[in-house]
Amino acid sequence: MCGRYSLKGTFEDITENFKVDRRLRDIAKAVLRYNIAPSQQIVAVRTAPDGLRELVPLKWGLLPSWSKEPKAEYSTINARAETVAEKPAYRAAFKHRRCLIPADGFYEWQARPGFKLKQPWYIQLTGGELFAFAGLWERWEPRPGQSGEPIETCTIIVTDANALMRPIHDRMPVILDPAAYDVWLDPAFHEREALQSLLRPYPADEMTAWRVSTHVNGPKNDDAACLEPIEEDEG
Repeated sequence: MCGRYSLKGTFEDITENFKVDRRLRDIAKAVLRYNIAPSQQIVAVRTAPDGLRELVPLKWGLLPSWSKEPKAEYSTINARAETVAEKPAYRAAFKHRRCLIPADGFYEWQARPGFKLKQPWYIQLTGGELFAFAGLWERWEPRPGQSGEPIETCTIIVTDANALMRPIHDRMPVILDPAAYDVWLDPAFHEREALQSLLRPYPADEMTAWRVSTHVNGPKNDDAACLEPIEEDEG
Protein backbone atom coordinates (compact mmCIF):
# COMPACT_ATOMS: atom_id res chain seq x y z
CA MET A 1 0.00 0.00 0.00
CA CYS A 2 1.00 3.64 0.17
CA GLY A 3 0.07 5.50 3.33
CA ARG A 4 2.69 8.25 3.49
CA TYR A 5 4.89 10.07 1.01
CA SER A 6 6.97 13.21 0.51
CA LEU A 7 7.06 16.06 -1.97
CA LYS A 8 9.99 18.39 -1.40
CA GLY A 9 10.67 19.85 -4.84
CA THR A 10 10.17 23.54 -5.47
CA PHE A 11 6.86 24.76 -6.80
CA GLU A 12 8.58 25.73 -10.05
CA ASP A 13 10.17 22.28 -10.41
CA ILE A 14 6.77 20.61 -10.02
CA THR A 15 4.95 22.78 -12.55
CA GLU A 16 7.79 22.45 -15.07
CA ASN A 17 8.33 18.70 -14.61
CA PHE A 18 4.65 17.91 -15.17
CA LYS A 19 4.09 20.60 -17.82
CA VAL A 20 1.35 22.31 -15.84
CA ASP A 21 -0.49 25.07 -17.70
CA ARG A 22 -2.64 26.33 -14.84
CA ARG A 23 -2.48 26.27 -11.05
CA LEU A 24 -4.28 27.87 -8.17
CA ARG A 25 -2.58 30.94 -6.75
CA ASP A 26 -2.36 29.63 -3.20
CA ILE A 27 -1.41 26.05 -3.98
CA ALA A 28 2.32 26.64 -3.48
CA LYS A 29 1.66 26.67 0.27
CA ALA A 30 0.56 23.02 0.11
CA VAL A 31 3.52 21.63 -1.83
CA LEU A 32 6.63 21.30 0.33
CA ARG A 33 6.03 18.35 2.63
CA TYR A 34 8.08 15.58 4.24
CA ASN A 35 5.28 13.43 5.67
CA ILE A 36 2.03 13.58 3.71
CA ALA A 37 -0.72 11.50 5.30
CA PRO A 38 -4.23 10.27 4.40
CA SER A 39 -7.14 12.72 4.75
CA GLN A 40 -4.79 15.66 4.19
CA GLN A 41 -4.95 18.00 1.21
CA ILE A 42 -2.41 17.10 -1.44
CA VAL A 43 -1.62 18.38 -4.94
CA ALA A 44 -2.37 16.56 -8.19
CA VAL A 45 -2.09 17.16 -11.92
CA ARG A 46 -5.15 16.55 -14.08
CA THR A 47 -6.58 17.60 -17.42
CA ALA A 48 -9.11 20.43 -17.27
CA PRO A 49 -12.21 20.51 -19.52
CA ASP A 50 -10.36 22.84 -21.91
CA GLY A 51 -7.56 20.30 -22.31
CA LEU A 52 -4.94 22.15 -20.25
CA ARG A 53 -3.02 20.50 -17.45
CA GLU A 54 -3.82 22.00 -14.06
CA LEU A 55 -2.30 21.59 -10.61
CA VAL A 56 -5.09 21.28 -8.06
CA PRO A 57 -5.62 20.51 -4.36
CA LEU A 58 -7.39 17.22 -3.59
CA LYS A 59 -8.17 15.46 -0.33
CA TRP A 60 -6.38 12.11 -0.05
CA GLY A 61 -9.02 9.40 0.37
CA LEU A 62 -11.42 9.00 -2.54
CA LEU A 63 -15.08 9.85 -1.92
CA PRO A 64 -17.27 8.34 -4.67
CA SER A 65 -19.64 10.78 -6.32
CA TRP A 66 -22.56 8.50 -5.42
CA SER A 67 -21.76 8.47 -1.69
CA LYS A 68 -24.70 9.56 0.45
CA GLU A 69 -22.50 11.34 2.96
CA PRO A 70 -19.37 13.51 2.50
CA LYS A 71 -17.12 11.09 4.37
CA ALA A 72 -14.45 9.00 2.71
CA GLU A 73 -13.44 5.65 4.16
CA TYR A 74 -9.79 5.21 5.17
CA SER A 75 -9.61 2.19 2.87
CA THR A 76 -10.02 4.41 -0.21
CA ILE A 77 -6.56 6.00 0.06
CA ASN A 78 -5.35 3.20 -2.23
CA ALA A 79 -6.94 1.32 -5.13
CA ARG A 80 -5.60 -2.07 -6.23
CA ALA A 81 -4.37 -2.12 -9.83
CA GLU A 82 -5.89 -5.55 -10.43
CA THR A 83 -9.45 -4.48 -9.57
CA VAL A 84 -9.49 -0.70 -10.03
CA ALA A 85 -11.48 -0.94 -13.27
CA GLU A 86 -14.19 -3.03 -11.61
CA LYS A 87 -14.68 -1.77 -8.05
CA PRO A 88 -17.74 0.51 -7.76
CA ALA A 89 -15.77 3.14 -5.81
CA TYR A 90 -13.16 3.51 -8.57
CA ARG A 91 -14.40 2.30 -11.96
CA ALA A 92 -15.93 5.62 -13.13
CA ALA A 93 -12.86 7.55 -12.08
CA PHE A 94 -10.59 4.99 -13.75
CA LYS A 95 -12.44 5.55 -16.98
CA HIS A 96 -12.81 9.34 -16.89
CA ARG A 97 -10.88 11.00 -14.03
CA ARG A 98 -7.25 9.93 -13.86
CA CYS A 99 -4.55 12.15 -12.42
CA LEU A 100 -0.84 12.34 -11.58
CA ILE A 101 0.14 12.71 -7.94
CA PRO A 102 3.61 14.31 -7.75
CA ALA A 103 6.05 12.89 -5.20
CA ASP A 104 9.76 12.38 -4.65
CA GLY A 105 9.62 9.50 -2.18
CA PHE A 106 7.32 7.37 -0.07
CA TYR A 107 7.34 5.42 3.19
CA GLU A 108 6.51 1.81 3.96
CA TRP A 109 6.46 -0.14 7.21
CA GLN A 110 8.16 -3.53 7.47
CA ALA A 111 6.79 -6.17 9.83
CA ARG A 112 9.62 -8.15 11.48
CA PRO A 113 9.41 -11.32 13.56
CA GLY A 114 10.43 -10.68 17.15
CA PHE A 115 9.96 -6.90 16.94
CA LYS A 116 7.00 -5.09 18.47
CA LEU A 117 7.11 -2.11 16.13
CA LYS A 118 7.17 -2.15 12.36
CA GLN A 119 10.30 -0.63 10.86
CA PRO A 120 9.63 2.39 8.59
CA TRP A 121 11.55 2.73 5.32
CA TYR A 122 11.90 5.61 2.89
CA ILE A 123 11.93 4.74 -0.81
CA GLN A 124 12.79 6.99 -3.75
CA LEU A 125 14.17 6.89 -7.27
CA THR A 126 17.94 6.43 -7.35
CA GLY A 127 18.56 10.03 -8.37
CA GLY A 128 16.02 11.47 -5.94
CA GLU A 129 14.08 13.08 -8.77
CA LEU A 130 10.38 13.88 -8.94
CA PHE A 131 7.97 11.21 -10.15
CA ALA A 132 4.22 10.66 -10.34
CA PHE A 133 1.97 8.12 -8.69
CA ALA A 134 -0.94 6.91 -10.81
CA GLY A 135 -3.98 8.50 -9.22
CA LEU A 136 -7.73 8.84 -9.64
CA TRP A 137 -9.88 11.77 -8.58
CA GLU A 138 -13.57 12.32 -7.89
CA ARG A 139 -15.93 15.20 -7.20
CA TRP A 140 -18.71 14.80 -4.64
CA GLU A 141 -21.59 17.27 -4.55
CA PRO A 142 -24.35 17.55 -1.92
CA ARG A 143 -27.77 16.35 -2.98
CA PRO A 144 -30.80 18.68 -3.04
CA GLY A 145 -31.65 19.59 0.53
CA GLN A 146 -28.25 18.43 1.79
CA SER A 147 -25.82 20.95 3.26
CA GLY A 148 -22.16 21.15 2.44
CA GLU A 149 -19.77 22.18 -0.32
CA PRO A 150 -18.43 20.12 -3.24
CA ILE A 151 -15.44 17.98 -2.27
CA GLU A 152 -12.70 16.78 -4.61
CA THR A 153 -10.75 13.74 -3.49
CA CYS A 154 -8.24 11.22 -4.81
CA THR A 155 -6.65 7.81 -4.39
CA ILE A 156 -3.24 6.32 -5.23
CA ILE A 157 -3.16 3.06 -7.22
CA VAL A 158 -0.99 0.26 -5.83
CA THR A 159 0.40 -2.89 -7.43
CA ASP A 160 2.66 -5.86 -6.59
CA ALA A 161 6.00 -5.06 -5.00
CA ASN A 162 9.17 -5.17 -7.07
CA ALA A 163 12.35 -6.92 -5.92
CA LEU A 164 13.49 -3.91 -3.87
CA MET A 165 10.18 -3.54 -2.07
CA ARG A 166 9.34 -7.22 -1.55
CA PRO A 167 11.36 -7.67 1.67
CA ILE A 168 9.62 -4.58 3.08
CA HIS A 169 6.02 -5.03 1.89
CA ASP A 170 4.14 -7.04 -0.73
CA ARG A 171 2.58 -3.94 -2.35
CA MET A 172 3.89 -0.65 -3.68
CA PRO A 173 2.41 2.46 -5.29
CA VAL A 174 2.31 2.62 -9.08
CA ILE A 175 4.98 5.02 -10.32
CA LEU A 176 4.18 5.95 -13.90
CA ASP A 177 6.72 6.15 -16.68
CA PRO A 178 6.76 9.81 -17.87
CA ALA A 179 6.09 8.50 -21.39
CA ALA A 180 2.67 7.39 -20.11
CA TYR A 181 1.59 10.75 -18.70
CA ASP A 182 -0.26 11.92 -21.81
CA VAL A 183 -2.31 8.73 -22.10
CA TRP A 184 -3.03 8.54 -18.39
CA LEU A 185 -4.26 12.14 -18.30
CA ASP A 186 -6.40 11.84 -21.43
CA PRO A 187 -10.04 11.62 -20.22
CA ALA A 188 -11.11 10.52 -23.71
CA PHE A 189 -8.87 7.43 -23.64
CA HIS A 190 -10.91 4.49 -22.34
CA GLU A 191 -9.05 1.34 -23.45
CA ARG A 192 -9.06 -0.65 -20.24
CA GLU A 193 -6.33 -3.15 -21.08
CA ALA A 194 -3.99 -0.43 -22.30
CA LEU A 195 -4.53 1.61 -19.15
CA GLN A 196 -4.06 -1.35 -16.83
CA SER A 197 -0.84 -2.28 -18.64
CA LEU A 198 0.62 0.97 -17.26
CA LEU A 199 -0.04 -0.13 -13.68
CA ARG A 200 3.06 -2.26 -13.22
CA PRO A 201 5.84 -2.30 -10.61
CA TYR A 202 8.55 0.29 -11.24
CA PRO A 203 11.99 -1.20 -12.08
CA ALA A 204 13.73 -2.11 -8.83
CA ASP A 205 17.19 -1.23 -10.15
CA GLU A 206 16.09 2.39 -10.59
CA MET A 207 15.05 2.79 -6.95
CA THR A 208 16.73 2.90 -3.55
CA ALA A 209 15.52 2.52 0.05
CA TRP A 210 16.77 3.08 3.58
CA ARG A 211 15.55 2.68 7.13
CA VAL A 212 14.20 5.77 8.90
CA SER A 213 13.17 6.38 12.49
CA THR A 214 9.67 6.01 13.93
CA HIS A 215 9.56 9.80 14.01
CA VAL A 216 7.66 9.47 10.73
CA ASN A 217 4.91 7.49 12.46
CA GLY A 218 3.35 10.69 13.77
CA PRO A 219 1.45 12.54 11.01
CA LYS A 220 2.17 15.84 12.76
CA ASN A 221 5.91 15.27 12.34
CA ASP A 222 6.49 16.95 8.98
CA ASP A 223 10.19 17.74 8.84
CA ALA A 224 13.46 16.50 7.38
CA ALA A 225 14.01 14.16 10.34
CA CYS A 226 11.31 11.89 8.87
CA LEU A 227 13.60 10.69 6.10
CA GLU A 228 17.02 10.75 7.75
CA PRO A 229 18.70 7.30 7.49
CA ILE A 230 19.29 5.20 10.58
CA GLU A 231 21.83 2.38 10.79
CA GLU A 232 19.90 -0.20 12.81
CA ASP A 233 16.32 -1.38 13.10
CA GLU A 234 14.17 0.15 15.79
CA GLY A 235 12.24 -2.26 17.96
